[in-house]
Amino acid sequence: MKKTEALKQMNRQLESLIAGEKNTIANLSNAAALLAHQLPDVSWAGFYLYDRQADHLVLGPFQGKPACIRIPNGKGVCGAAFAKKETLIVGDVHTFKGHIACDADSNAEIVIPLEKDGIYFGVLDIDSTTHHRFDQVDQLYLEDFVRILIENIDVLSVIEVY
Repeated sequence: MKKTEALKQMNRQLESLIAGEKNTIANLSNAAALLAHQLPDVSWAGFYLYDRQADHLVLGPFQGKPACIRIPNGKGVCGAAFAKKETLIVGDVHTFKGHIACDADSNAEIVIPLEKDGIYFGVLDIDSTTHHRFDQVDQLYLEDFVRILIENIDVLSVIEVY
């Protein structure tokens, strides 16, 4: 199956998986599991949610090895994507200034900010042990994945918790 068709199919699976469910933690958990099992060469997939009081991203639902619990806003790939409010693709994380090595085996990363109604509340973080694993095709379909997910969660419940 072509990469684009596989990504389209994964996004359709997400729609079916979370249809009618608004619980944020349940939907983020299933989304992380879907990503980890459907994307080839992925070693970690999950979410960091923004803690406004501490100005940190805090570990949320994920699939993979244990991870850093807190990431300061603006630090590492996750913090930089959140601060810039834009998707970041890093082909070799070891060359990224300020990279936070939660997993020494990680070599590539894509991070997509989570935003609804102008409120930025976290990031989707996906890692790979394969250098240059992610490209603009991944970005396009993963940004759509995030859009589908955000349409089906209660952002206020995330903001109130954090």
